[in-house]
Amino acid sequence: MEAGSSSPAGPAPGPPPSIPPSGDQGVWADVSPLIAAACAEGQWVPLFLTESITKAPRSRSCLREFMRYLISWMRCRKHAVSCTGADLQDGELVHGENFSLFAAMSALEIMDPKMDSGIERSGYYSIDEAIEDGIAPVPLSLDRTLDIQRTLDVIDHLFSCEATWHKGHTLAQTVFTCIYLMKMERISSHAVLNSFCRILRATCNSVISVVSTARTHEEEDLFTMSFGLPLNGEGDDKCLSVLNSVEETISRQLRACKSQALSKKKTLEEFESLQDNPELEEGYCRALLCRLRFRKHFHHVVTCMRKPQGRGLDLARKHVTSCLAELSLMLKSQEFLKSRSDITSQKGDESCTTASGCCPIGFDVSLNSRLLSPAPPRAVQILAWSDAIRYFEKLLHDLDIICALSLDPVLENVLHFIAQFQKSVPDLVPRAFLQVMNLSFLYRPQLKTLLVQDGKLYGRDLFCDVISRALSLPDIIGDKEFQSNEFVVQLGQLVINLLKILCTNTAWQRRKLGKSLQDWSTISIQLELALKREFGETRNVLADENMCMRVSKQLLVWSQEHTYWIASRFLILGFELDLYSPSEYCMVYWYMHVVFIKLIEKMQLRILASNENSRRKGKKKKDHSKDSVRDTPFPPSCLLLQCYVLLSEGLSMLLAALRKESKSFQSPSIFNTEQEDVMKYNFFKEIQKIIPSLKGSFASEPEKLAELRQIEQVAEHNRIALNIINHVGASDPKLRVSFEFTHHPHFAVAVVKRS
Repeated sequence: MEAGSSSPAGPAPGPPPSIPPSGDQGVWADVSPLIAAACAEGQWVPLFLTESITKAPRSRSCLREFMRYLISWMRCRKHAVSCTGADLQDGELVHGENFSLFAAMSALEIMDPKMDSGIERSGYYSIDEAIEDGIAPVPLSLDRTLDIQRTLDVIDHLFSCEATWHKGHTLAQTVFTCIYLMKMERISSHAVLNSFCRILRATCNSVISVVSTARTHEEEDLFTMSFGLPLNGEGDDKCLSVLNSVEETISRQLRACKSQALSKKKTLEEFESLQDNPELEEGYCRALLCRLRFRKHFHHVVTCMRKPQGRGLDLARKHVTSCLAELSLMLKSQEFLKSRSDITSQKGDESCTTASGCCPIGFDVSLNSRLLSPAPPRAVQILAWSDAIRYFEKLLHDLDIICALSLDPVLENVLHFIAQFQKSVPDLVPRAFLQVMNLSFLYRPQLKTLLVQDGKLYGRDLFCDVISRALSLPDIIGDKEFQSNEFVVQLGQLVINLLKILCTNTAWQRRKLGKSLQDWSTISIQLELALKREFGETRNVLADENMCMRVSKQLLVWSQEHTYWIASRFLILGFELDLYSPSEYCMVYWYMHVVFIKLIEKMQLRILASNENSRRKGKKKKDHSKDSVRDTPFPPSCLLLQCYVLLSEGLSMLLAALRKESKSFQSPSIFNTEQEDVMKYNFFKEIQKIIPSLKGSFASEPEKLAELRQIEQVAEHNRIALNIINHVGASDPKLRVSFEFTHHPHFAVAVVKRS
């Protein structure tokens, strides 16, 4: 509370004017720019927080007087602090008489803005009141050209509202702030707006169904709240036919415009034009068509992706391509719409929610305020139209990746696909579609889905059969005893839960993986104890072991392999969420080193058992013992894991050595007692020997090749850094070593500098 200026201060202002008590007619005055300006000048500013200043005309003079009073306080200097500051104790606050607890809570934004957003007061308490005041006229203008312009603005603003809703806000504060959408019967005579609003409402209803079924609304609990809004209307099942009829009419008009321009044989009078200016007809037809067609194709995408057994995925991909094409046409139409709009009413591109830059009519943010819980009067920030375009482009690309999923009943491939898909950081809606394709049938049997339908993968394969394929034991597929085994049933449920977890966002995923890791560890221990109880301590593959013993051993190895895979993903997600401090890197990489070694071990045991089963089936028994001793070539995935092992071990050893020699990256832990010298064995050099052979193995997999390039860069930079440290000496006081994630999101690169 100390001033930053030594200039003489003017006389202290008198007491502030009385602020009328708050009520239903109250509004909020934002004085933060004034306070920020005062703080920038180093002036002392007393914080007068009032609950509201009335909006009535008789109170406007009070508002101006209060602002003048606040500005005068901003001009106070040090002597004002000496007069009042001594009387204030810690925790005390200067405030007005009407400053209530609600006002205190509403004065600050808490957590995520969408959890702390309210509704601005506009003065309308009902839709009918807003309509009577002319907020949403039908038609939008008696001038047909202006009517089309305003219709396009309404369509574009709804487009931005829909993208904002997808980001996790409520329908009541975004899409359903449109009066035309709330009162569809009023626009039945307006064919374009009626068809658009009808299919938009149907699409929103379908998306809510997908998100609710996938239960991703646990992450964004505001998304599926409909607050009794009219999501289902009479005739919505015919929304596509209505839209197709309007689209065909506009298409004929566009063809007539082109024909007139080329041959001069037809005139626009032969067709019902959209508006009265023939020179603008083609531009408006194109702008409307691309928006209506985008809406149609997007509705088809949502519908096709919900078909059972993946039967609609190929068709959905075609509609995704059409959607992207229409989005590009929408962007092209922006220049035309801007040129025809009122320049004085345009806003900046970074904030406008329409292509023309004009404010749309027919929207009121306070319409649904009575449906929501009490909240501070801050309106939701609707995405700009250009941002909404980018959002839908990314959404469609993510949905296209989902539609390209191969219906291969191999669990490892499914897990790999989901992990790769999550690297693009998809938003809520595509993750919901992915999760629905995995799990929703388990919760809503009436909704057919892709991966899990009626407890079967892709609606065809039982999860117990999926597990038997993973064990390379085709003989037990369909075996009733195996399907009813207690451990197999539990493992099947754990697999389903794992798929569900992997489809959530990164933070939610890591939190749930911790619990899943405990469940998988528990069942692995139970399997191991049961195996010892039934068959003793024998672990090696025996030529004369029975089927029950083989199944039990391979089931144990398979469950342990997935336990370590979950543990590795749990550790890796910590880097993506930036949960680790530099002092914890040594411990984390040590854990990763151990987990990756165990994962390789279990993977090799599974592969050995799989090859053994193949030999048993394809070879005679007398040749079996001779073949079993041959070395089994391991897949490139094991060598890739070996690179992770070397990277983790190299980084953990390097960090431990730096702790000992230079006292860097210290934190109280058992790792500080290690007596490592500066590393003499260069683990990073070993990685560079493995990578060339892996590049040939992954030649047809661009994602793996990109991963190898990242690993190679990390290994090369760390190898050079280690050589420098060994040459200079880690105990050199001028040596500064830091770690950055410039080449790989999970493996750090040592940066060596001298101060």
